[in-house]
Amino acid sequence: MTDLTAAPPAQGYALRRLYFIRFAFALVWAGVLIATAAAQGPLLTVLVVVYPLVDAASVAWQLRSEGKGASPRIAETLNIVLSLAAAIGLGILSTISVGAVLAGWGVWAILSGITQLVTALLRRSAGGQIPLVVSGAISVLAGAAFLASGLQGGSSAIGIGGYAVLGGIFFLIAAIRLSVVLRRNA
Repeated sequence: MTDLTAAPPAQGYALRRLYFIRFAFALVWAGVLIATAAAQGPLLTVLVVVYPLVDAASVAWQLRSEGKGASPRIAETLNIVLSLAAAIGLGILSTISVGAVLAGWGVWAILSGITQLVTALLRRSAGGQIPLVVSGAISVLAGAAFLASGLQGGSSAIGIGGYAVLGGIFFLIAAIRLSVVLRRNA
């Protein structure tokens, strides 16, 4: 169960806003990916590069809004580095094959899922983190499935669109849960 101790109000509101934005982005991104999944090439490259870049930017913004003494800075900083590396790697892999993209996405999902899980556990006193704990764990499992599919020559990227939608839903749940905590502690 989430510890309902209030986060500093500014941090709580900033996290809530970020979670809503990440939800909306994930839905739009997944919609474009799913609608155009058959079109491989430059569009797929742009999509698989943009998603981890937005992830890195979101985590960087979160770190900046928390200030210097915030708790899970190492895990979050590692997430930024992993997401930037994923953007570069996925850009390269997208020129090889969809299977290569799936494998690369899988590795990134596993590693970023671990950092999300650690961050959410360390931030549990802020409230609204249980959905992100679950999301991090699912990311690790989904990443393993993407990696296996990619190594077996998978030929469709639609699954990563579904993964993004599910991740977005977890951000929405976390935002709503955090709203309840903030309202309760106001």
